[in-house]
Amino acid sequence: MPSLSCHNLLDLAAADEAPLLPSPTPLRLPRVMSVASPASPTSSSPPAPPRRVIVAHRLPLRAAPDPTAPFGFNFTVDSGTVAYQLRSGLPAAAPVLHIGTLPAAVAAADAAASDELSNYLVANFSCLPVYLPTDLHHRFYHGFCKHYLWPLLHYLLPLTPSSLGGLPFQRSLYHSFLSANRAFADRLTEVLAPDEDLVWIHDYHLLALPTFLRKRFPRAKVGFFLHSPFPSSEIFRTIPVRDDLVRALLNADLVGFHTFDYARHFLSACSRLLGLDYQSKRGYIGIEYYGRTVTVKILPVGIDMGQLRSVVAAPETEDVVRRVAEAYKGRRLMVGVDDVDLFKGIGLKFLGMEQLLVEHPELRGRAVLVQIANPARSEGRDVQGVQDEARAISARVNARFGTPGYTPIVLLDGPVTPHEKAAYYAAAECCVVSAVRDGLNRIPYIYTVCRQESNALGDDAPKRSVIVLSEFVGCSPSLSGAIRVNPWSVESVAEAMNAALRMPEPEQRLRHEKHYKYVSTHDVAYWARSFDQDLQRACKDHFSRRHWGIGFGMSFKVVALGPNFRRLSVEHIVPSYRRTENRLILLDYDGTVMPENSIDKAPSSEVISVLNRLCEDPKNRVFIVSGRGKDELSRWFAPCEKLGIAAEHGYFTRWSRDAPWETSGLAADFDWKKTAEPVMQLYTEATDGSSIEHKESAIVWHHQEADPDFGSCQAKELLDHLENVLANEPVVVKRGQHIVEVNPQGISKGVVVESLLSSMVKTAKPPDFVLCIGDDRSDEDMFESIVCPSSGGVKLPATSEVFACTVGKKPSMAKYYLDDTVDVVKMLDGLASAASQRPRPAVQLRVSFEGSL
Repeated sequence: MPSLSCHNLLDLAAADEAPLLPSPTPLRLPRVMSVASPASPTSSSPPAPPRRVIVAHRLPLRAAPDPTAPFGFNFTVDSGTVAYQLRSGLPAAAPVLHIGTLPAAVAAADAAASDELSNYLVANFSCLPVYLPTDLHHRFYHGFCKHYLWPLLHYLLPLTPSSLGGLPFQRSLYHSFLSANRAFADRLTEVLAPDEDLVWIHDYHLLALPTFLRKRFPRAKVGFFLHSPFPSSEIFRTIPVRDDLVRALLNADLVGFHTFDYARHFLSACSRLLGLDYQSKRGYIGIEYYGRTVTVKILPVGIDMGQLRSVVAAPETEDVVRRVAEAYKGRRLMVGVDDVDLFKGIGLKFLGMEQLLVEHPELRGRAVLVQIANPARSEGRDVQGVQDEARAISARVNARFGTPGYTPIVLLDGPVTPHEKAAYYAAAECCVVSAVRDGLNRIPYIYTVCRQESNALGDDAPKRSVIVLSEFVGCSPSLSGAIRVNPWSVESVAEAMNAALRMPEPEQRLRHEKHYKYVSTHDVAYWARSFDQDLQRACKDHFSRRHWGIGFGMSFKVVALGPNFRRLSVEHIVPSYRRTENRLILLDYDGTVMPENSIDKAPSSEVISVLNRLCEDPKNRVFIVSGRGKDELSRWFAPCEKLGIAAEHGYFTRWSRDAPWETSGLAADFDWKKTAEPVMQLYTEATDGSSIEHKESAIVWHHQEADPDFGSCQAKELLDHLENVLANEPVVVKRGQHIVEVNPQGISKGVVVESLLSSMVKTAKPPDFVLCIGDDRSDEDMFESIVCPSSGGVKLPATSEVFACTVGKKPSMAKYYLDDTVDVVKMLDGLASAASQRPRPAVQLRVSFEGSL
């Protein structure tokens, strides 16, 4: 059944066996760019750097109505947007193309969606517009993005939409969200050269875009940076389409966040929702996802130093600085600049100012807070509520503490020019940021630079500044000299303001110098350059692997595997099976012939039947090689008279049901269990859902039923603990899938396979056919012993046919794979039937989809 999320939105992805071939390189700008292409460089010319395609919700453009201008609008670059500023960190010779929707003024005027307008914007601004119908854009942006997804990413659950402006999840709005993302993918498809271009997607509006792109271009080089917070997994998991969104991010090659907290929440969501673990290697965090490594990057966005310096140094800015300084002469000026939205904490800031004046009467008549309210980016009652609250609190505080010529809170909620903002920054001795939750907030960076660069007051003394900063803002970890506060605590905000105003000047200078050093060296160019380099590094192996597309709708994903890794088909293996005389078949149990998530772990009647049919062939030696105990395996496989079993990773072996159990020959000294068991018991009592399994030769701690994060953490601690206390014992402590196991040294599946091969060679019947199937880390030892035997190991005859096969498409020592346990049983059934000279006809499954999805 197709996923509901793909209804009318995303074509179903066929899980074909053949790898997806790279799409032919399209023209760079078909139907859009009509100018002639430059001549190709000569062979001696250095290759041109790949094009950067920057994708964001809005194009970095401003549009002013002008009847005399082309298309009725005068377009200019919006140099204040991150999407435009990041160009300063990209290679100078690299072409850049911006893709996004038109400015709101143009969209509201229903400007014609024409190739002529696209041509004009590409030729003059390197901007390619995405045309969304007005109704679709409203449902996409103001509906799903701003009133469902954005509040939830900021920890606001849609419990009371009437009072807070949030909306409950509506699948129709989600479909609009996907439709808009698909429109972006359609536009990208027209112009993208997937083998060359680097695609950089920005923010939560386009969360689904990596999936659409990956479906069309399996080898596309895709980076995604989330400018909003990523909430804790408890919050994120309330989203009904949570799996879709996590998988979409994993379809990128590089995913960026402002802080480690946001990245940690994303990694936790991947673990809890999809069972994925991450590894940190040489400073990079990576998630293994179907053969691809998705890199996670942590770096806050900086500011455009050159642009800000030019604004601060402008004569009009200096004039405003002098006027502000004169207007507030003798006052202690603090400044706040925030968008009007629920999460900027403007009301809490005003309450903190009120508490400051209550607790410190000496500051009445002196301390002034100037609050600049930027225009709201969305619409709704929540915005109006924030405005009404701010006005009401400021009016009350001013009425209570204001006097003629003194206004404690100055609320500027009208238009304020960039020069005026810079002037207030430069004149204020303290900046207050009290957002209750915010991702991209560069106000403290801007304030620091304005204080450093402004010379309007003719003060040659060393620069100084103080920042009162909410600990819930994305830039907070990078500003260690700020006074960090919990914005929900009005008393803490008031005390921080007081500490800032009373701070000695030498300390203000030290804090300022520390901040300015960081801000000036970690600007937006540094951020863009770092992300760009990491994206290239994350994509460097794209063309050394083969890619398959699997999954339906938003569950689509790409499997990337080595060039020699292929699916093992019955048609491929049967000819070798028929022409050989001495066959060895080695099968893992859990996850190979029995599904991992099965409640009843005993083999099915179908498995028993297939194994018996294989064992009946005198040319076959069939073994179950498992970590389970011998008694359990003996009971389960009692109907299989000729089946061999290697239990407890090969510590016990028997060649048939009636044959005696043979041990590995190691000394049977298990006194080490007296040391290991109490340690495991300690962790079992401390970890709800964990358990201990006792085997004759080993002891295992299981944490599959425990909390994923806590269980994994405890397993790591237990591993270290056991290695320390058992350091002088003849044992090996291993960590597997949801287990920590202690085994005697010299026991592994690889060793038992070598023993079986050696026994067959000694009987003058070396195997000329070996099939080995397994699914986890312990089975890699089996694969290694038959694919790459050690110098002292048993070497198979050169004519032997060897098939090492893992279950699931994942990196492995094996050269073949089968999809799941169902495939394994079908494969074994095919081999059991292959002894007949009349092979069974292949069953063809024909699926047709009729009607629109």
